[in-house]
Amino acid sequence: MKVPADYYDEVFDFKGQWDMPSRCGLKIIKSKEKTVVIATELYQDNPGTTVAAAGKSLALQICENKNLDFAKINFIQCNPCTNSKLSFYEEEFFEVDFPEGSPPVYRKLGEEEIKKLELFCPQN
Repeated sequence: MKVPADYYDEVFDFKGQWDMPSRCGLKIIKSKEKTVVIATELYQDNPGTTVAAAGKSLALQICENKNLDFAKINFIQCNPCTNSKLSFYEEEFFEVDFPEGSPPVYRKLGEEEIKKLELFCPQN
């Protein structure tokens, strides 16, 4: 199952759990108000840790690599559409906050919020 390249601008290699070589799709959208960082699951094209499991470590690695201020990003986790019949491969986007000393907080984005980011599941 291949993730359509419409979801990301580049493949980002990162150190996953136990320094396992891992990769995700990456799209960065900069505006005057904020920088949106979208990390996309690549499923079979990722040899290591998932975006969800990497969490804050992945966000910090992206910020370090791309010279972004971690405190000023809006981190989005994307589970892309793969046109699978399995429901857990449906398109979903989650805004993720990383409160100090607490587990991550996930908020699923609605359709209108996704459209504002100009993200979509490609139609076959």
